[in-house]
Amino acid sequence: MKIGELAKKSGLSAHTLRFYEKQGLIKVNNRSESNYRIYNNADLDTAKFIKRCRDMGFSLEEVEVFLSIRSDRPAHICADAKNITAIKITEVEDKISELQQILIALHKLSDACCGGNESAELCSIIDALDNDKEQDKTEA
Repeated sequence: MKIGELAKKSGLSAHTLRFYEKQGLIKVNNRSESNYRIYNNADLDTAKFIKRCRDMGFSLEEVEVFLSIRSDRPAHICADAKNITAIKITEVEDKISELQQILIALHKLSDACCGGNESAELCSIIDALDNDKEQDKTEA
């Protein structure tokens, strides 16, 4: 299959597939007489595997390790994959905590604003976001 068909079947764009090829995540073993990339079902499985990894938030470096484990399972132990996943869980939990703090701050901003048709000269949201100017003045 050509790259367009692989893109359609894998859910990745042709551009992304070419990028993954340049990164060494997908290896093209066959080319047509016209020099088009020719992919097989194993390449499709690899593309789908990469997409699932990326959808779970794994970095390209982490995907590369997973692909290495996948391609030579006897040379690895389950803990190799588990450790990468455990680190990702911690990163996601930290990000969720950070986003929860941002959400609380956004609600405070929103709740402090009347949201009316008055001039924004006294807008509490703009004042709060501009608050660093006051701190900058005191630090100078």
